[in-house]
Amino acid sequence: MSETSARLLNLLSLLQTPREWPGSELADRLGVTSRTIRRDIERLRDLGYPVHATMGADGGYRLAAGTAMPPLLLDDEEAVAIAVGLRSAAGHTIEGIEEASVRALAKLEQVLPARLRRRVGTLGTATVPLPAGDGPTVDPEHLTVLAAAIANQERLRFGYRAGAGTRSKRLVEPHRLVAAGRRWYLVAYDNDREDWRIFRVDRLSEPFPTGVRTPPRELPAADAGAYVRERMQGTAAPHRAVATVYAPAAEVAARLGGPAAGEVEPLDGASCRWRSRPDSLEWLAVRLTLLGHEFTVHEPAELTAYLRALGGRASRAADRAADRGAPGGPAADTEQTA
Repeated sequence: MSETSARLLNLLSLLQTPREWPGSELADRLGVTSRTIRRDIERLRDLGYPVHATMGADGGYRLAAGTAMPPLLLDDEEAVAIAVGLRSAAGHTIEGIEEASVRALAKLEQVLPARLRRRVGTLGTATVPLPAGDGPTVDPEHLTVLAAAIANQERLRFGYRAGAGTRSKRLVEPHRLVAAGRRWYLVAYDNDREDWRIFRVDRLSEPFPTGVRTPPRELPAADAGAYVRERMQGTAAPHRAVATVYAPAAEVAARLGGPAAGEVEPLDGASCRWRSRPDSLEWLAVRLTLLGHEFTVHEPAELTAYLRALGGRASRAADRAADRGAPGGPAADTEQTA
């Protein structure tokens, strides 16, 4: 790299700090004259960087928002912080940013030096997030491998565990990642089965690209999201719950996780009506019971029947646990920490 190019990169790195830089301070930092700083500022402007100048004895410079985002120059600590934050966003379902987080993480990890990759990996290994109870966790590294294979149109191998527990090896042409509700799905063409398939990413293991590039295939749907939605609706009919929850609307909405869970309508200061999004009976029952408040289900009737059966199983399990702890029965050997 030439001396001028290196100096321009250093200058750009300084300007990306959100502050106004006097020309004399920039010159001191870079070990050049103020005249050289002015020439370098013009070079950056010619490259499309919107550098604004203010009048004064020394003059001041700052990088302003433009029509396009320029390449970011990050120091080691900033790069690690962003990578860890993106991993957290990708591994949890945060409505609206999951797929963007994966794309950004794939781009960042592609250019991270080995020493920083190790730091990010060490942080990921040493940190255990507290699950929100909203679904299975997904390894962000798997997501970045899948995203890179999709971008490169590259065949992918991985191990897969089906819902029934059977395991298999798969060779696929990945098409798109879809974040749907509480889960991530991979839409891909299965080469061995010569058909399109949907894979749950939390059931994937050891994905790795083969290096074989393939031309894009036409998906038998308008887009990957529509394909997943159509296939899921074909395998299990979703239900929409309507229930009265005896707690303030704001508290219930917060416990449900926001608008993505459905509509919460206040009835009075101590109760509200929840109209859910279409979902499985199992998950609707879990959402209601985890609210921690009394509730009445108005519809569907299938949800009422499911809750009755679930309550019966829970009650019988509690009775068996009580019998085990009764005099003459096998005492439970448990330990709790405060």
